[in-house]
Amino acid sequence: MTVSNYTKSNITLESWVWFNHKDASENASAIAQPASAKTSFDVLQPVRQWLDQLDVRDRKLAKRLCELIPAQCPFERDVKLFGRTLFHIPPMCKLNPLYEQVVGLRFRALCYLADECGEDISAYC
Repeated sequence: MTVSNYTKSNITLESWVWFNHKDASENASAIAQPASAKTSFDVLQPVRQWLDQLDVRDRKLAKRLCELIPAQCPFERDVKLFGRTLFHIPPMCKLNPLYEQVVGLRFRALCYLADECGEDISAYC
């Protein structure tokens, strides 16, 4: 265990670090392995690839995608009572395993509408 203190004027910074040599050596060997050596099977990988490779070249499809995919997570909320925040529900969209691909698809649709079609996309933002 290491403890360090730094004091200047009225500012104090303390940090605590716990080293377990056994865990450190195991983590170092896991980091040193290349990504190809890890054997994990991703069931959603074909869907991810399909969404990433989907090319938006139709105005109706682009508009429909921008309408269906929300600009921000619809589940994030602040629950308030009498003007005071009781609790916060975090954005659960990031728990979606296809979140990055869906957001990327929406972005490509917006770019197509703005760049290729010359439409005003402020209605979708």
